[in-house]
Amino acid sequence: MAPGIRVKKRTMLQELRVHNLALIDTLHLDLSARKTGLVVLTGETGAGKSIILQAINLLTGGRGATSWVRNDCDQAGIEAVFAIRPDHAEVHALLSEHSLMDGTACIVRRILTREGRSKAYVNDQSVTSRLSGELTAGLINIASQHDHQQLLNVRHHLDALDTFGELRGLRQQFATLFHRWQQAASKLRHLQEKEQDKEQQRDFLGFQLAEIRACKPMEGEDELLLREREQLKSADTLLRLVGGSSRQVADMAAGPLVEIRKHLEQAAGIDRALEPLAERVASAGYELEDLADGLQKYLAALPADPSRLDAISARLAELKQVQRKYGPALAEVIAFAARAETTLALLESLDEEIARAERKVEELAAEVQRAAAELSQARREAAGKLERGMERELASLSFPQAVFRVAMTGPEGTGMEGMQATGRDTVEFLFSANPGEPEKPLARIVSGGELSRLMLAMKCLLARRDQVDTVIFDEVDAGIGGQAAEAVAAKISELAGHHQVLCITHLPQIAACADLHFKVEKRVEDGRTRTVINPLGKEEQVAELARMLGGDRPTAQTLAFAGELIERKRKSKPV
Repeated sequence: MAPGIRVKKRTMLQELRVHNLALIDTLHLDLSARKTGLVVLTGETGAGKSIILQAINLLTGGRGATSWVRNDCDQAGIEAVFAIRPDHAEVHALLSEHSLMDGTACIVRRILTREGRSKAYVNDQSVTSRLSGELTAGLINIASQHDHQQLLNVRHHLDALDTFGELRGLRQQFATLFHRWQQAASKLRHLQEKEQDKEQQRDFLGFQLAEIRACKPMEGEDELLLREREQLKSADTLLRLVGGSSRQVADMAAGPLVEIRKHLEQAAGIDRALEPLAERVASAGYELEDLADGLQKYLAALPADPSRLDAISARLAELKQVQRKYGPALAEVIAFAARAETTLALLESLDEEIARAERKVEELAAEVQRAAAELSQARREAAGKLERGMERELASLSFPQAVFRVAMTGPEGTGMEGMQATGRDTVEFLFSANPGEPEKPLARIVSGGELSRLMLAMKCLLARRDQVDTVIFDEVDAGIGGQAAEAVAAKISELAGHHQVLCITHLPQIAACADLHFKVEKRVEDGRTRTVINPLGKEEQVAELARMLGGDRPTAQTLAFAGELIERKRKSKPV
């Protein structure tokens, strides 16, 4: 165990179960015996080790395919059981946020169906594959060939530096501030675009508003005018019909009905049973008088000036003209005028608004630049530590005189030019394996073996910085042999002293360091091929290492060397 590192309660993968995935019908990997340590998976090429990694990738939200479901099966299932340490803040927060807490354990499950459907579950509750992936990202760190390619890709170097320097929080704060500046700058551009055609827009709106004001439309005015025009056109007929009716109603009210009312009032005085009828006759008389009065008023108000028709037609034409331009109804014309007045008022205050927006952009730009300078300074400090840390790690991986540099560049000047949501820094890792040779970008110089060791060194440094306690290495030994293989084995063994490490390997030097050793084999049973995984005891581990060293028919010497290698690795492990 590395000096100064104290083993504490850790988040760990306790069990992995796989059903009906590719060549696996049933697989159970029980890792609960150790909280830390090195778990090794070995086997012949093509035995199915990659299927196990594939299963874990599915739990992290990776995409599956219907072809992965084992033949003659309806679905494939992968399930992992994790023990979560109490201080794993990110995982606990995520589980609590989605009401997925279930004690200190976390069960992640993924189902693939032959029909192409996929379902993810956390603690037996259905979740999205995205949430499942976000959760498992805090539980497992997979180092595979994909990570090798990321190390060659400059776009990922800044992420690695920020992770190492524990600058993710500072970077997120900067990104939030930068987005505020972007929004303010976008608003300013919009106002400036409006300002460019302000005069033309103001003249046009002023003309439209003047035209509507000159017309002075009133809501419903056109309907009143149309009714008046119809009355004028039919004035003679209306005078004849309404006038005659008015005279007849007046005659009825003043003639026989008066005599009838008097007679019934006298009769009601004799027989009170007639009182209701007498009241109705009296009421009818009053109603006729009121009706006659109403008809007279209508006749008095009836337009009789034929010249008024010309004025009405002219006014309707005037109203129709503004309706064609500004709205089919007068209410819409009036609303258009109100909006035009509001817009003109805004145009009048546009200069002040632009000035305010410019001040806001300048203030935020100054904040962004200060924050960018603070982030850059923190990165420079982290870069120096990363350089020294990588050179120490590389020295222990048989690169005793290797040089690792973090090249930081940025746009010229101190303004906002070239600023991004990640800051103003561009980061690239440079490397030289041999003394006297200049450092060059990784993509231009590293071999497969060099890249594997660089990636391992980086993973070991980052593993001490994040909260992920389970690290999985997929054939980290690519292109490595001899002394380098011994160094890689020692480094992985060191990491396993304070992390749970799963390693798929072909190197006997790494396999000899295993605290738990599983062998993956392909078998043919009942006419079907299946992949099985079995834990190895001490003698079986010796036999497996001998196979890795000397082939399927190892000699006694090879077996003896395998046993000696295991014993030597066991004694060299830190207590």
